[in-house]
Amino acid sequence: MRAFFISMDSISINTQFDHLFRHSYGRLVATLVNKFGFNHIESIEDSVQEALIKGMQVWAYKSVPEDPTAWLLTVAKNKMLDINRRNKQLATITANINESSYVEKPSVSHLDHTIIDDQLRMIFACCHPNLTQENQIILTLKLVAGFHNREVARALLKNEETVAKAFTRAKKKFRDSNLSLTIPFEIGLSSRLNIVLKTIYLLFSEGYAASSGEEPIKRDLCFEAIRLALLLRENKFCDRPNLNALIALMCFHTSRFDARINANDEFVDLGNQDRNLWDQELITIGRTYLSKATQGPEQPTDYLFQALISFYHCTAKSFETTDWQSILKLYDLKLKHAYTPLIELNRMVPYYQIHGAEKTYNLLQIYSRKDHAILDSLYYALKAQLLTDMNRIDDAIESYDKAVILAKNETERRHLKRKKNRL
Repeated sequence: MRAFFISMDSISINTQFDHLFRHSYGRLVATLVNKFGFNHIESIEDSVQEALIKGMQVWAYKSVPEDPTAWLLTVAKNKMLDINRRNKQLATITANINESSYVEKPSVSHLDHTIIDDQLRMIFACCHPNLTQENQIILTLKLVAGFHNREVARALLKNEETVAKAFTRAKKKFRDSNLSLTIPFEIGLSSRLNIVLKTIYLLFSEGYAASSGEEPIKRDLCFEAIRLALLLRENKFCDRPNLNALIALMCFHTSRFDARINANDEFVDLGNQDRNLWDQELITIGRTYLSKATQGPEQPTDYLFQALISFYHCTAKSFETTDWQSILKLYDLKLKHAYTPLIELNRMVPYYQIHGAEKTYNLLQIYSRKDHAILDSLYYALKAQLLTDMNRIDDAIESYDKAVILAKNETERRHLKRKKNRL
């Protein structure tokens, strides 16, 4: 298996620190929580943020150190030790911490049911059953993945203020209930797996379609999600079909990264992508995990349906020869398995390829009148495409204008403007 790692040298100056924040924030928080305890999470968050700010200031005129995460961990840990000197209640916790050493070395005598990675330990701890599922996800995305409130809000279809309040409540409940940070054994580990997988999937999704900024793809976020998922497979209680399906799905999506953005940093639709740029090694790896995902008595999960849909896209020789019938059937199964308005909207795409613009437009109109309809940039972009095919150009331009306003990031916004301007 290839190593999913991005070197600092491969990232532009403008995005280097953002990458470092993504790469380091969760590890720093998880390691310090493991040392000092969750009761001091606010101080840990402050210490990590101060370390990141100091790094940004120092590295603006000095070179980035060879191991920037270790540098940041030293600064953050020393900040916590300064707090300790002012707060004697922490003395017994930190008395044995060696201030000259900042690298956490796991014991070689760990059992196979123990997850030694600090971030995974933190994810499972945040997914404590005493917390609501929504609070589990918010706590994990904020503390482990370093998400901004805006990114969490988009992932959960909430507003930012609601997310901020929920995050504060979740941390308070964790502290007040004195919830354990230890990893549960077989029963507890497997019972929390589904919510852990959902969190990793949300982490990948934010990287695959960034909710803000100039970058439409945050590759380091996607690779971190894959790394965490692969690490889960090392534990026999976590190595389940739904985990393998999620890994397959992420590999298939990641294989198309180089074709999604052209040399001018413009977004490229699936139908216009150069398939020679698709990473065949990742597609092969994805097929291996997809095969593992179909083994066992478990019922099919949404990850499996999505992985199969992505498989048909990745293995089609061209956009025109894609097996749209099979993809449409998979969407129908997804809707029966667990309905969501987003799945219903996405189903319109293969339906359009099979039945044409007019029938799809009628279906879209019915969808738009439902109380739960999601009228986002995808909805208006699809509507504009259908109207264009029906030669209703003025209406199509109006729909593109609405899609532009609702676009997730600047690259998507420019892409939609280009499509409108072609009309």
